[in-house]
Amino acid sequence: QVQLVESGGGLVQPGGSLRLSCAASGSIFSINAMAWYRQAPGKQREFVAVISANGNTNYADSVKGRFTISRENAKNTAALQMNNLKPEDTAVYYCNAGVRTSYTSMVQSFWGQGTQVTVSS
Repeated sequence: QVQLVESGGGLVQPGGSLRLSCAASGSIFSINAMAWYRQAPGKQREFVAVISANGNTNYADSVKGRFTISRENAKNTAALQMNNLKPEDTAVYYCNAGVRTSYTSMVQSFWGQGTQVTVSS
């Protein structure tokens, strides 16, 4: 199986920065896209950012210009640098990866357990 572990969440004041990390481990042959999603209390989970295996990125409009997604393919890791954080960024942030567990397998979607980000003064 494949495990995704997020880290780096916490409490930060408005205008501050945080860097989230996601590490994938287990039966990994290759990883396609890696992405970040978030879920605020009482709301549905929403897309934040995605990065393809060759480094192409896409962002939700609400975070463009403030968040940057990156990855290190050799380490099976991804990161989300979050700058100029706002109270509305408060949510549990989840890492998602499309993983092939063998040469012949289909891509499967895996999720981490989430990390809490709270933006408050």
